[in-house]
Amino acid sequence: MTTLRQALYGAALLAALALLIWGGYQRLQAELGRSALAQERLANTNARIERDATTITTLHTTLSSERQAQASLQQTSQDLRRELDVRKQQIKELKRENAELREWAAAQLPVAARRLRQRPAITGADGYRNWLSGRDALHPERD
Repeated sequence: MTTLRQALYGAALLAALALLIWGGYQRLQAELGRSALAQERLANTNARIERDATTITTLHTTLSSERQAQASLQQTSQDLRRELDVRKQQIKELKRENAELREWAAAQLPVAARRLRQRPAITGADGYRNWLSGRDALHPERD
C-alpha cells in the first residue's frame, strides 16, 4: 500500500468518524428538543389541572351555598303555606261565627274595584302599552 492510499483511507476513516459524531450530535439535539417540548407540555398540563381544580372547588362551593339557599327558601315556603292555611282556617271560623262578616264577604265589590280587576287579553308589549294609554286618565282633585 502506498502512502497516498493510506492517506486516503485515513481521510475517509476520519470523514466517516466525523460524520458518525455529527449524526450522534444531531440525534442528541433532537432528543433535547423533544425533551424540552415534553417539559413545556407537562408544565402547561399541570397549570391547566390547577386551573381546573380551582374551578371545581369554586363550583363546589357555589353549589353548596345554592343548595343551602334553596333549602332555606323551601323551608320559608312551607312556613308561609302553613301560616296561610292557618289564616284561611281563621277566616272560615270567623265567617261561621259572625253573620255580619259572612254577609260582607259574600257581597260584590264596588264597580270601581271590579273595573280595576278587568283587563283584556293582552298580547305583546305594544298591546300592553296601547291598553295603558287607552285607559281613562286620573285627574287631580280640584280645590
